[in-house]
Amino acid sequence: MWGFGGRYYWGRKERRSDGTEGIVVAFAWMSSEEKHLKSYVQLYSSLGWNSLLCHSQFLNMFFPEKATALATDIIKELVQELKVKPCPVVFASFSGGPKACMYQVLQIIEGICESKLNLDDCRLVRDCISGHIYDSSPVDFTSDLGTKFVLHPTVLKMSHPPRVASWVAHGIASGLDALFLNRFESQRAEYWQTLYSTVGMKAPYLILCSENDDLAPYQVICNFAERLRELGADVKLVKWNGSPHVGHYRHYPVDYKAAVTELLGKAAGVYSQRIRQREGESLCVQAGHDDVVEPINSLRKAAGASNGFRGVILASSDDLLPTSTEYYGVGSVQDEGLIHLSDPPTPTMNAHGVLGQVLFDICVPKNIENWDIKSSSSLNGNGRSFSFRRRQAPLNPIKCIRRSRL
Repeated sequence: MWGFGGRYYWGRKERRSDGTEGIVVAFAWMSSEEKHLKSYVQLYSSLGWNSLLCHSQFLNMFFPEKATALATDIIKELVQELKVKPCPVVFASFSGGPKACMYQVLQIIEGICESKLNLDDCRLVRDCISGHIYDSSPVDFTSDLGTKFVLHPTVLKMSHPPRVASWVAHGIASGLDALFLNRFESQRAEYWQTLYSTVGMKAPYLILCSENDDLAPYQVICNFAERLRELGADVKLVKWNGSPHVGHYRHYPVDYKAAVTELLGKAAGVYSQRIRQREGESLCVQAGHDDVVEPINSLRKAAGASNGFRGVILASSDDLLPTSTEYYGVGSVQDEGLIHLSDPPTPTMNAHGVLGQVLFDICVPKNIENWDIKSSSSLNGNGRSFSFRRRQAPLNPIKCIRRSRL
């Protein structure tokens, strides 16, 4: 109890194929033993939930970095279980449990605290957290409250602490204040900020408290609940009058069980909604991918069905270029001495327009080795062909070979 670190173990671990809903991770109060948590394990088990229990040492509350190893081990244990089959996870905190370990777990999950854990594993645990239970918690932990905690009957197991123990506790508190006052204040601010940041998980809260609790003052807990509501959280605050610190279930078992049953039901619903939302997002992404692929496939089909390059077939009266149709594979020679162009795709450009005439004058030379090129509008009346008229000259074999290569 008085050292650093702590231990954890499974209170109940059943196969979830038998109808188990999820996992409750219980961060117990200091000085608690395994027998003190049996009733809570049975309660969670009766509702179909497994339970992972954590007992932290007292000094973790003053030196939270000492709880990092314990928090890391708890996350690893959860990851090992959730990788087999993801399920909702609920964090249940008792008394000083949040300060001693739970808030270190939250910081590791959020990436605030350095750890050697895989970011994907931390994200898996975070996505499964679906609810929060605070029993006699959270407490605004200062050195003065720590002294009260040490001298409390639930810790010392006696109704009235010895005077010597009281002197020692107050002396230790004064020494801690003198040595670590600034550090305690910064840790306190970080502690509350971490608890409030869990609103981003969009999980419901159940806060159980009593007006007679001197370790977890009702006003502090009430302010915590109000702040969560202001941040948009779903919060249920259950208050009793006659129950002591961490003694609510023992004094009001029916009301306590009803409240926990409602919270675990909400947690299961929140987790199911997240799963449906992710599946819907996956379908939307897949549909968007299909919408992109379909036009691309259509373009590929259109390109495959088209004639490719709209080549120009040259033919002369003496068939000097017999292989032009083999290269371009479009059009056909219908009349001797004519060049035929394939039908252009829509939209088309008029060859007799201003742009067509300019391009023709620029791109088509007036004379190509004794060939005169003239536009012909007589073919089909559409101006899509040109006639070539060869000048009368003796046939030169060398020129024929050059033309063939060209």
